[in-house]
Amino acid sequence: MTTFPAPVAGLAWRPIALGDVAVWHRLVRAIEDADEPSERHTPEDLAEELTGGSWKDPARDSILGLDGDGVARAFGHVEVNPGDVRTVRAFCWGGVDPQWRGRGIGAELLAWQERLARTKIAAAGRGAPGRVLVHTDDDATATMRLLDRGGFTPLRVFLELTRPLEGDLPPVEVPEGLRLVPFDPSLSERLRVAHNEAFAHHWGSEPRSQENWERHSVGGRFFRPGWSFVVLDGEEVAAYSLTSAYTQDWEPQGYSAGWTDLLGVRPAWRRRGLASALLAATMQALRADGIERADLGVDMENESRAVDLYTSLGYSETRRGLAYGKDVPGAAG
Repeated sequence: MTTFPAPVAGLAWRPIALGDVAVWHRLVRAIEDADEPSERHTPEDLAEELTGGSWKDPARDSILGLDGDGVARAFGHVEVNPGDVRTVRAFCWGGVDPQWRGRGIGAELLAWQERLARTKIAAAGRGAPGRVLVHTDDDATATMRLLDRGGFTPLRVFLELTRPLEGDLPPVEVPEGLRLVPFDPSLSERLRVAHNEAFAHHWGSEPRSQENWERHSVGGRFFRPGWSFVVLDGEEVAAYSLTSAYTQDWEPQGYSAGWTDLLGVRPAWRRRGLASALLAATMQALRADGIERADLGVDMENESRAVDLYTSLGYSETRRGLAYGKDVPGAAG
């Protein structure tokens, strides 16, 4: 049962229902138009956020603030993904109508999110510590001040990179004995296992459950199999790249792009140029489909120095995001 935020600015609070998506989307669009984030949301995205997974419960995990006329002015959402074993992460997302800011609503929402996050982390019972996480753009100064006041700490900087596709592209060079093939659904489970191994020691990464993987990686609406590739060593997955088309972002950013969601190389096959080959194949597939740029995101402190690889292939930084966090106790398994 959701415990509502404290009364503030005359808002009436209730959980978000699937029937609220249109109302919720109007609020999210107003926030995005004012803040110009890198990511835009469609109504389908919001419906997926609410109900896309057996672990989701809108009545527990969401909140909507309505004014006296029934207009949505604020929202909050908290999600703990299945599969977290090293650190149980609670991802918090929310916003306040730009015309209603400065009234203390954001602080109450953040406090509500943290309370719910702590409850969900404890309920997970996985014997692991917990972390409450909020992601924001690095120019969202008001949000950063709110997080600072709430006791959150900036933990990581993430870069968004872009690579124009006109002119020469890097060659697709695969070492002898390995094969680069297009994504095929029959590879899905092997890819999930390979991904969990490849990212086992990356900051903030946790194993993907089969349901999460099938819903949000290789089964999402934006995933493009024709822009995604796998390097095989016999029948073993050595490396992979999965790319999507977030078409709702194209108009505000001013160009069409394929976004590489995941790029991984298993430890036994590293330092053999496989990441370069996968990105080169992705670039060629994108250009063949008339796409203008290849985009991706990277942790600036990535221990494999992925930023150096990407810049050597012609990628350049477009913007930065921040991960704020607060570590909290977990619960015994």
